[in-house]
Amino acid sequence: MPSVADLTATEALSQIKSGDLTSTALVQACLDRISEREPALHAWQYLDPEHALRQASALDKAQADGEPLGRLHGLPVGIKDIINTGDMPTESGTPFFKDHQPEEDARCVAMLREAGAVIMGKTVTTELAALAPSKSRNPVNSAHTPGGSSAGSGAAVGSNMVPLALGTQTGGSVIRPGSFCGVHALKPTVGFIPRRGVTLQSHTLDTVGVYGRSVEDLALISDATSEFEAGDAFSYARAAPNLTDALSGPGSTSVKLAFWKTPGWDLADDKAQAALSDFASGLGRDCSPVEIAAAQNVSVDHKYIQAAENAHYYGPLYDRDKSLLTDDLRGRMAVALETSARDYLGAVERRDQHYRAVADVLDQFDAILCLSAAGPAAHGYASTGNPVFNGLWTYLGVPCISLPLLTIDDMPLGVQLVGKRREEAKLLQTAKWLEGRVSA
Repeated sequence: MPSVADLTATEALSQIKSGDLTSTALVQACLDRISEREPALHAWQYLDPEHALRQASALDKAQADGEPLGRLHGLPVGIKDIINTGDMPTESGTPFFKDHQPEEDARCVAMLREAGAVIMGKTVTTELAALAPSKSRNPVNSAHTPGGSSAGSGAAVGSNMVPLALGTQTGGSVIRPGSFCGVHALKPTVGFIPRRGVTLQSHTLDTVGVYGRSVEDLALISDATSEFEAGDAFSYARAAPNLTDALSGPGSTSVKLAFWKTPGWDLADDKAQAALSDFASGLGRDCSPVEIAAAQNVSVDHKYIQAAENAHYYGPLYDRDKSLLTDDLRGRMAVALETSARDYLGAVERRDQHYRAVADVLDQFDAILCLSAAGPAAHGYASTGNPVFNGLWTYLGVPCISLPLLTIDDMPLGVQLVGKRREEAKLLQTAKWLEGRVSA
């Protein structure tokens, strides 16, 4: 039967503010959905139903008392379990942090509370947000991977357990689960959402991202969580965003997309290549193929930076007791610890050079269109998937969105749009146009 748990965040918020729905009813419907699907999906690392309902009840009372309502009033949100919560454990998917209870919320979680959100619980992450598979399963078909490392967040939104969730991306950990789980996912410009209180593995790459069920949902939660963080060198001063208002206008009637296969094209499966090529061709004159020769080595430089900074942040854990790490992460750390300073510093230095080559293309187009992943979610759980279509954009610090517009063998595959740094509003407007173009 239809349930309010199936509403988008935008739809649910409208009903709550009009008085047609209470936060308590919405949270209870989400808890019912969790009871139904969690045994097969394992999306949650920590969940306290009574605590979630107490938060919802307090918000309902505030509304009844006539208090001002926040941007996310009454909406349940899942929090990836590398993001600190003062009232719930944060274990980061590793025995090193078993039962770890932070003293305070990460700044992005505090902002969610200030916006009136219900912090539903902690979603499963892979070990230290790396590549070793987690216990989570794909919501479309539980015999498949949900991706990583924001596996639980993607699965929770994809199964309508919550309308919104936070994830993080160092390689492809927001966009790839979004693609695999058939949901909308946004990895914004690095520094757009504050990182204080988030377990870091790479200060030049780590980016907090968001999941929802529509482009409007992504705007809604992004507006509530974006601010300048003075202590973070990758954050930047700007006016408070209003992506929701940017989407509410008439929108552009003329959009030009650049179809770039990217250096990872040969690693995509044949069906994914054919699906995206057909999709781009179907857009006619609105989409043109491009080559960006100057950015061909961008994925290599991403790997240098991720390896070197992993060695810095996770090296102390490796030195303390590497037996507590999985074989996957031990092997990765062994390689990371051998990364040379020359390779690392060279990759840092070339970052803006690579970005200029991409920005030159984006001066002529509204967004770059490419695959969100190398194919649909693989059968089985041995791998979280290849991040080859994601790491280059994380390295460049640009905003990316995955839209659930393709299907291969009954599994979803995202279409990815990429924009210039700090141009989230234009990217979301372009995404909304594309969805309208497809549906028309």
